[in-house]
Amino acid sequence: MIGTRRFYVAGFLVLVAFDTLAQLSFKMAGEQALPLAFDSAWLARVFGQPWIYGAFAGYIGAFFTWMRLLRHAPIGPAFAASHLEVVAVMALSHALLGEHIGWPQVAGALSILAGIICLAFGEKQDSAPTGPPQSEHVGAPRRCDGRIP
Repeated sequence: MIGTRRFYVAGFLVLVAFDTLAQLSFKMAGEQALPLAFDSAWLARVFGQPWIYGAFAGYIGAFFTWMRLLRHAPIGPAFAASHLEVVAVMALSHALLGEHIGWPQVAGALSILAGIICLAFGEKQDSAPTGPPQSEHVGAPRRCDGRIP
């Protein structure tokens, strides 16, 4: 069985990959579908090239990966880590498409990374046991004779 930490790391890397595929594919599909006009010729341009299908695959893959992760991962760090996609899209847009990255984008990316790290450490501290384990019956409703229903 795969370890919990390894599961989270692998799952979030897959989630970021699917989200990044979807965002970059939509950008490429949008650029190839210009000029924008909601008519049959425009729809033919959109659905006639492969980038739109990459976007669909990315969103479908991200959805199922996200649902699987939410079954096991704590929601706070999971939601924060899902924003790694913003950093990945920015970096790949710069590397593959030549888009400009300025100091505001770098500061935003660093803020996202810092927030994820803070939430991960906070979750680790919150989940650490603080005392002896308690019985599952503590605080459970009791009948008049003292037994748990």
